[in-house]
Amino acid sequence: MKRLSILLLISLLFLTACGKAGDKKETIHVYNWGDYVDMDTIRQFEKETGIKVIYDTFASNEDLYVKLKKSNDPYDVIVPSEYMIERMIREDMLLPLDYDQIPNMKKLDKRILNMDYDPGNKYSVPYFWGTLGIVVNTDYVKEPIDSWSALWDKNYKNEIIMYNSQRDSIAIALKYLGYSMNSRSMKELEEAKEALIAQKPLVYAYLADEGRDVMSQGDASLSVMYSGDAAMMRQENKSLEYIIPKEGTNIWYDSFAVPKQSKNPKGAMAFINFMSRPDIAAKNAEHNVGYATPIPEAIALLPEELREDPVAYPDLDSLPPLEVYRDLHDFVEVYDRIWTEVTAR
Repeated sequence: MKRLSILLLISLLFLTACGKAGDKKETIHVYNWGDYVDMDTIRQFEKETGIKVIYDTFASNEDLYVKLKKSNDPYDVIVPSEYMIERMIREDMLLPLDYDQIPNMKKLDKRILNMDYDPGNKYSVPYFWGTLGIVVNTDYVKEPIDSWSALWDKNYKNEIIMYNSQRDSIAIALKYLGYSMNSRSMKELEEAKEALIAQKPLVYAYLADEGRDVMSQGDASLSVMYSGDAAMMRQENKSLEYIIPKEGTNIWYDSFAVPKQSKNPKGAMAFINFMSRPDIAAKNAEHNVGYATPIPEAIALLPEELREDPVAYPDLDSLPPLEVYRDLHDFVEVYDRIWTEVTAR
């Protein structure tokens, strides 16, 4: 009887353990930019699909890249920008997407598909897009601003915020000098470095997201800013304007992709498809005021003042020359060195 009782107890423990294992919820790990999604849409996805989302954030494409390269964290969905997507494709870091599982891909604006960084969108689905420009506080700046050269104007000493990003800051210096934002010329890059070093005494601070508060509170005159942030800030402070310099600027695309170490590619495809549904895309676009959704049906669902905001949804045909950032290949180290030398001064 004692032996029978022990066997019965072992059996019950085994069945309980099996039951718990069987009850384990399907999960996906999502790695996105900070404050870049309406968390209600995450909860809605979990409710509709039964898939639990483990959600983490990063601050830059470079942080995302290092994380994927140096850790074994099993991310299923990531949201890199175009040049990082190109690099990850080159380094065989992404899984091809299964569009049979992403039917909402058909909802996207064809004008932003099939870009050079991912021909045929084999590896990525655009999530948001926008431009890079200058936010101007018209309470302090009375003359019209139309050029990157304003960021080197000594009249605005200690009133200029540069974006704390090596790619953006070096690109701005290159464009200011008349060069491509994707330059791989050592001569041009050295000139850009010297321009940034010369500019540094004029700079109030090198900031990222926190620069929005500084400008909205009226504590600086000029700031490099993405169009999405600029649209948001203009709602908080009517004295702010957003301009795209006449020399041209960057047009960027942040897209969903699936890393090769994904443990749940099917769940990842379901997430991408869900986020590309017009009603969900509209919720995220309204949450991220000014960041442009690439889904026309979603734009139609937005409040009129947002969908007609020329900062968020500009007429692309009327803008100065636009460049998409490209993969720098072996020049990544050169850009790293230049930014280190600039920030060390």
